[in-house]
Amino acid sequence: MIEESNTYYFKQAGKVMDHYYANKGQLDALIGTRKYINDHFDKELNLDLLSDARFTSKFHLLRLFKKYYGQTPKQYIISKRIELAKEFLKNGKSITETCFEVGFDSPSSFSTLFKCRVGLTPTEFQKRATFTKFDKFSF
Repeated sequence: MIEESNTYYFKQAGKVMDHYYANKGQLDALIGTRKYINDHFDKELNLDLLSDARFTSKFHLLRLFKKYYGQTPKQYIISKRIELAKEFLKNGKSITETCFEVGFDSPSSFSTLFKCRVGLTPTEFQKRATFTKFDKFSF
């Protein structure tokens, strides 16, 4: 009975892999693009650069990235930057320093995107993070 369920499971997994991940070359390019973003998200990145880095059409890259990761490369880059910015702000870095260190061009665009994604301005986030850090040590 166990062997039958394993066989059934592997057949179903194979169908899913064939259906969703049919083109290994595309998948490799996509994984490589995401790795490139993860390694360089603090630098200036755009669709042209990413498509050139993986030798693919920028429109094809955009479609595939959205299909497999559920967001565009630009959305993914912003998410990575915001997550790192949250860590920097929690650790007491200034907003301006954080802004440039994670790859944003200006503190105003950073603050706008941060508030849109997190629901708080960087200043509010930093105050709450500091308060929470010290609140843990209260008796």
